[in-house]
Amino acid sequence: MNSNTSTALQQKSREREEGLNQKKSAVRRNEFFLEPAAPFRLDLTVWTLRRRPDNVVDRWDGQTYRRVLPLQDGLVEVAVTQVGPPETSRLKVSLKGQPLRSRVKENVTLALERLLGLRIDLAGFYRLAAREKQLGELALRFRGMRPPRYATVFESVIVGIASQQVSRTVSILVLNRLTAAYGSAFHDEGAPAHAFPRPVDVAGLRPSELRPLGFSRQKERAITELAQSVAGGSLDLEELAQLPDEEAIKRLCSLRGVGRWTAEYVLLRGLGRTHIFPGDDVGARNNLKRWLGLEQPLDYETVRRTLERWHPYAGLIYFHMLLDRLEEAGFLQTEPPQARDGQHIPPRRKTKT
Repeated sequence: MNSNTSTALQQKSREREEGLNQKKSAVRRNEFFLEPAAPFRLDLTVWTLRRRPDNVVDRWDGQTYRRVLPLQDGLVEVAVTQVGPPETSRLKVSLKGQPLRSRVKENVTLALERLLGLRIDLAGFYRLAAREKQLGELALRFRGMRPPRYATVFESVIVGIASQQVSRTVSILVLNRLTAAYGSAFHDEGAPAHAFPRPVDVAGLRPSELRPLGFSRQKERAITELAQSVAGGSLDLEELAQLPDEEAIKRLCSLRGVGRWTAEYVLLRGLGRTHIFPGDDVGARNNLKRWLGLEQPLDYETVRRTLERWHPYAGLIYFHMLLDRLEEAGFLQTEPPQARDGQHIPPRRKTKT
C-alpha cells in the first residue's frame, strides 16, 4: 500500500468517526431526563396504558416506550427508557421530529406526566395496602405501577366508545385501524408510526367511512359527532376536569353513545380520578370476583359496596386487576428492571425535604 492510499484511508476513517460523533452529539441534544416520584416501573405503567401487546399507539419493545405526539410545532416521536431500579429510577426521554426547544420539552414533559402518571403520589395507597394481607400482596407484586391517563379526554371517550360490548383485543384492533387510517403519520426509518387521531382528523368523515374499520353504525355516528363538536369548538372535554364526578358523568352521558360505563371509564382513564372503578365493566367485575374468591356474581351496586373499604383507591385496584390478567397471559416481567450493565446513569438530583 503506497503512502497516498494509506493517507486516503486514514482520512476516510477520520471522516466516518467525525460523522458518528456528530450523530451521537445530535442525539444527546435531543435527550433529557425526568425524575418520577419513587417507586416507579415504566414497564408496568406502560402495560396498564396499552392493555394489549398489539397496541400501535402506545408501543413497547420490552425496554422502550414510544408514542407519536402531535404538538403545536409539529409531530414528535418520544422514546422513554427507564434507567435505575424502581426506588431511584430516572427516565431518559429521546425526541425525533423536532429540535429540543424549551416549548417542545415543556409540552413533551406535560404529556408524559399525564400518560405515565409521573407526579401521582401513591404513598397513601401503599400505607393502606400494608395493613391488609390480600391488598398488600397485590400492591407488592405490581409496586411501581403508576395510574396512566390517555393523552386527551377526547382519546379516552373514543377508546371507551370503541370498547363497548367487545373484548379488549377487538377494541384494540379497531382502534389500531382508526389510528393507521386517520392519525398523523410520523416517518423515520421503516414503516411510519401514527399519532392517535385528533378531533380535526375525524370531524370531516362521513359515519359510513368508519364502517370498514369495524365500528358499528351507532359507534360511527357517536365518534363523528363527538369529533365535530370538539373540532368546531362547541364542546371542550378538557373542561370536565373542573366538575365533580356526578356532574362530569351527567355531561358525558348527554353525548351520543356514552352511557354510565363509558363515562366512568373516562373519569378514570381520561381525567385521572383513581377513586373510580367502572362498575359496569364485566371483565373487571369478574377479575374482582376471582381475586376476592367470591362465589356470587357481582353487580354494579355490589362492586361499589365491596370497594368501599379501600376508598379512595378503587381505580387503582381496577388497574391492578388488569395487570394481574396481563401477568397471567405472560406479558409482564416478574422482576423489576435494573440498569443494564455498562449503562451510564446520570445521578438523581437531590430534592428538598
